[in-house]
Amino acid sequence: MTHFTQVILFTDIDGRARFREAQIPLTEGNPQSLLSQVFASGGFQLRHSPVGFRSDFHCTGSPQWCFILAGQMEIGLQGGISRIFSPGEHFYSADLLPQGVAFDPGVHGHWSRQLGPVALQTLFVRA
Repeated sequence: MTHFTQVILFTDIDGRARFREAQIPLTEGNPQSLLSQVFASGGFQLRHSPVGFRSDFHCTGSPQWCFILAGQMEIGLQGGISRIFSPGEHFYSADLLPQGVAFDPGVHGHWSRQLGPVALQTLFVRA
């Protein structure tokens, strides 16, 4: 069976953000155009981040897909782990602050930044 590899940014049981991958089966359509099931969405938002953009540590407010349209985006986690995403790549951002816990930038969330000479343009699709 063919599948789509979903990169997921999530909050682990220790409260720290981590990456993992999951497989989404492509079981619909036809052999020339394999499709996943249709997923519900809560709207979309476009973002432009200029050269030099970098955020502080933060958690995702609500789960959402992030698709890189132009430029490069680096996502950094606690402990120095990071991944770089280029145009055409994605991740599913679901590193939510655990319920009832106060945000601690030394434990929770991720930071993001624009890399290279091209401004970052992203598409966020709410889950």
